[in-house]
Amino acid sequence: MSTVSFTRMRDGTQADYDLLHHYEQEFINGLADRVLDHLKMLDGSLGGYQISRFEHSLQSATRAQADGADIDWIVTALLHDMGDTLSPMNHDSMAAAILAPYVREECTWVLKHHGIFQLRYYGAKVGADPESRAKYIDDPNYESCVTFCERWDENCFDPTYKSAPLSHFEPMVRQVFARKAWDPAVLQPGVQVPMIVESAKVAASA
Repeated sequence: MSTVSFTRMRDGTQADYDLLHHYEQEFINGLADRVLDHLKMLDGSLGGYQISRFEHSLQSATRAQADGADIDWIVTALLHDMGDTLSPMNHDSMAAAILAPYVREECTWVLKHHGIFQLRYYGAKVGADPESRAKYIDDPNYESCVTFCERWDENCFDPTYKSAPLSHFEPMVRQVFARKAWDPAVLQPGVQVPMIVESAKVAASA
């Protein structure tokens, strides 16, 4: 492998940085593989639940797709807890940071705040404020986060629910991480996209 000539970044030449750009692009191209590998690690993470965090993630994404959600929401649901292994006390922010360049800003906001919104369901039992989410009530993404937690998170610990396998979602993950990073057409600041499509719910129950 070719290497740069410098030991201090200030001394790098144009050729050095062209070389690094080449290797960086190769590395970025493998991001989806690394994300999927990291997601699989949730299969052996935090115990005590009736299902693994990995199965919880699949269940979340399956429910999102059954509701007719778009690809940004489905991948957000799939990866929302992937930060649990390395950042269990700040997992929501970690997942948001990973997805932020590649999904709608609405999804990133929900990812970053879903941990606080989840306290609505169990905060009183662990010494936390179940109404912590109230501080964000005026944010345009507030209702999206409420819906996310209500339909695709707090209820996704059911061992009898049949989730789609990871192979079903893998093409979506690859499509999202193949996007141009920080593309305004992807980020869509200020846009809220419907999370539940009634026709999809009817089809799923048929």
